[in-house]
Amino acid sequence: MSGLETTRPVALVTGGGGDIGRAIALRLARMSSAVALVDIDEAAARATAGLVEAAGCKAMAVRADVSSALETAAYVEAVEDRLGPIGIFANNAGIEGVVAPLHEYPDEMFDRLFQVNVKGVFLGLKHVLARMLPRGRGAIVNTASTSAIRGRAGIAGYVASKHAVLGLTRTAALEVTGKGIRVNAILPGPIESRMIRELDEQARRRSSGARRAGSAPYGKPENIADVVAFLASDEAAHVNGAAWVVDAGMTVA
Repeated sequence: MSGLETTRPVALVTGGGGDIGRAIALRLARMSSAVALVDIDEAAARATAGLVEAAGCKAMAVRADVSSALETAAYVEAVEDRLGPIGIFANNAGIEGVVAPLHEYPDEMFDRLFQVNVKGVFLGLKHVLARMLPRGRGAIVNTASTSAIRGRAGIAGYVASKHAVLGLTRTAALEVTGKGIRVNAILPGPIESRMIRELDEQARRRSSGARRAGSAPYGKPENIADVVAFLASDEAAHVNGAAWVVDAGMTVA
């Protein structure tokens, strides 16, 4: 490995084909020797990988369903075999579900949200931590949401799943304390993305209360990526188990 590769970590981003995942990948490319993109949409992951390579960083794309234990183990192994030890893990993949009052919320959608948003985060933590712990170094950032710290009408499945992500983050952080690894969560407010456009459209059709509260403007994916990069860096060496809200103050009131 070159000097650059020995001083810069390999980064892994799940949900790397989405708007926020793509911004995270491009930001981490500036501080990593290589970036691996995992997404169930292989074409989207490959598109992000192309952008990372165009930015001057090595990249690879892997098609995987993060809710599958077998596929998670396989993508982690593939990344380390091809690129080297994972030093930064942006555990970002997630879905939004549907907008509906709790008494009408579809059982199958609730289950799917927990499969992707909770089990997917759990499996990523499990398999990446198993690699990081023997090495005694690494930084993990789980993507939660401001829905992890407040209720929102009409999106019960999403809110419950993101509360669970925060719980997993705090548990993992306690388990790695003093072992050279940090686990934090980023809690985005509404961000200009396919996901928020879809939720807003569903809320508009239902005229529900699921749409954002407050008057702050929607953020940009890059706003999230910059904070993920900070949490993954040595500058955040004393930050562990944090729930880092990025919402322009929308949850203050």
